[in-house]
Amino acid sequence: MSALAAIFTAFLCAIFGANTVAIKVSLTGLGRFTAAGTRFVMAAVAIACWAWLSGRPFRVRAGLRLPLVVVCLLFTVQLALFYLGLERTNASRGALIVNIVPFIVLILAHFFLPGDRVTVRKLAGMLLGFAGVALVLCGRSPADGAMRAGDFIVLAAACIWGLSAVYIKKIIDDFEPFQLVFYPMMVAGPVYLAAGRLWDRPMVSNICLPVLLALAYQGLICAAFGFVAWTSLLQKYGASTLHAFVFIMPIAGVLAGGWLLAEPLTPRLIMAVAMVSAGIIIVYLEPKKVPPSMPVGRSY
Repeated sequence: MSALAAIFTAFLCAIFGANTVAIKVSLTGLGRFTAAGTRFVMAAVAIACWAWLSGRPFRVRAGLRLPLVVVCLLFTVQLALFYLGLERTNASRGALIVNIVPFIVLILAHFFLPGDRVTVRKLAGMLLGFAGVALVLCGRSPADGAMRAGDFIVLAAACIWGLSAVYIKKIIDDFEPFQLVFYPMMVAGPVYLAAGRLWDRPMVSNICLPVLLALAYQGLICAAFGFVAWTSLLQKYGASTLHAFVFIMPIAGVLAGGWLLAEPLTPRLIMAVAMVSAGIIIVYLEPKKVPPSMPVGRSY
């Protein structure tokens, strides 16, 4: 990976990390399913326009439809749980807990991706990362039951997220990268809006500039631009190379929550961020001889 590609990957990780703050802001004016549905409808429309203008094929071969259905189902469930969890916990805590995904990917890849084995070094990093998340999950008093429930819902979303990441890695070479982003969003958006009509009370409570900006950030910057760019980078460089950068996500998420939402940055939380980030670095950051190349040609 060239220096420019590395800088761009780090930038994407910061965008993803701060997304939990945008979700929390949008939930101040919209119901959780309404916010998620609006975000992914916006993103699907933006991606469809980009794909049409750039001549990308929308058609999926008949033999690949079942794997795509699986990806759509996993995506819909994982994001529904993520929004439900963030509704109950702080953005900074959610950003930290969801970054257990690289360790879930590591465990599942050991069994399902040939050549991706757990070594002693990876095991040490994984245990450090799990310990950091456990430090947060076990650090609340019984009086904080709603926040504790939100933490564990986000943890469940992270587990499904890891499963989805490994499954996509197995099938990604058979698809155009945008297809694995566009179709799950196209399915999930209407499903979430229908769920919002049934269960969000109310669907819309307050539309103001911060809520609109938060939706634009989630739908256009993070979901549309960010997800397509990340999937393209994943196809170009592989999961191990990209995940060397994901330690930026918990740092960006926790700092953004403290700065923009004035959430408490307790010593326990800061220590947990350090442990999770260090664990990710130990697992994924290793010297590799990769021919320098850029993803721009086929991604943007």
